[in-house]
Order: sequence, then C-alpha cells, then structure tokens
Amino acid sequence: MPPNFSGHWKMKSSENFEELLKALGVNVMLRKIAVAAASKPAVEIRQEGESFYIKTSTTVRTTEITFKMGEEFEEQTVDGRPCKSLAKWEGDNKMICEQRLLKGEGPKTAWTRELTNDGELILTMTADDVVCTRVYVRE
Repeated sequence: MPPNFSGHWKMKSSENFEELLKALGVNVMLRKIAVAAASKPAVEIRQEGESFYIKTSTTVRTTEITFKMGEEFEEQTVDGRPCKSLAKWEGDNKMICEQRLLKGEGPKTAWTRELTNDGELILTMTADDVVCTRVYVRE
C-alpha cells in the first residue's frame, strides 16, 4: 500500500535553493527573483494509488505534472529545461525521480519526495552533488 501524499502543502523550511540554481547555471539576477518567488510555494498533490498530480504555485510561475509510478513522463527541471523523468518507490514512504534532459548538456538532476512519521513532506532536489532540501507541512 503506497503512502498517501494527497493534500495541500505549505513550505516550512528550505536549504540550498540558491546553490541548486547556481549549479544549474541560472544567472544571478534570475536566481534572486527565483529565490524570492519560491520562498512561499503552495503545493497541491492528488494521488490515486500509483497515479499522481502535483501542482506547485509561486508568484512567478506554476508547474503541473501528472505521472504514474514506473512510467516515463515529461516535465521540466527546476530551471525550466524539458526532460524525461521516471519516478519509482524507494522503501515504504519515499518516491525517487531521475531526470534526463531531452536536449543539451547539464548537471544530472533528480528529486525525491518523502513522507515522515510526523506528517511532514520532504522534497529533495539535486543537481550533480548540490542538494536542496525543502520541508512542507499539510495545510
């Protein structure tokens, strides 16, 4: 039985987001705008078994992805480049997703989402060896 990620989530803390953008090659002006905009993202997750809909809204942009565990899907990296992604379960309460750029070169990117025993959602985003961790709580 997969864990239930469904709900509306608000960010409680964020570490290394600007460093992640820097590793992705985002210029300093855009990084400042992105960091300010992404300081209060609202996340909505709808889950039906192995199928997910995740909407992340900030003042600058809103992203929506729909995917099924174990099936490749298209999304964008944090800096907006199109990629193919594959999400799968790791353990009882964690999904991992590896991303592959559709064109061009760039750092190896991935994300994970994990539900903790105390009801928090931990989103980890990586670009090569730079790790950004964001903690969310249900609204």
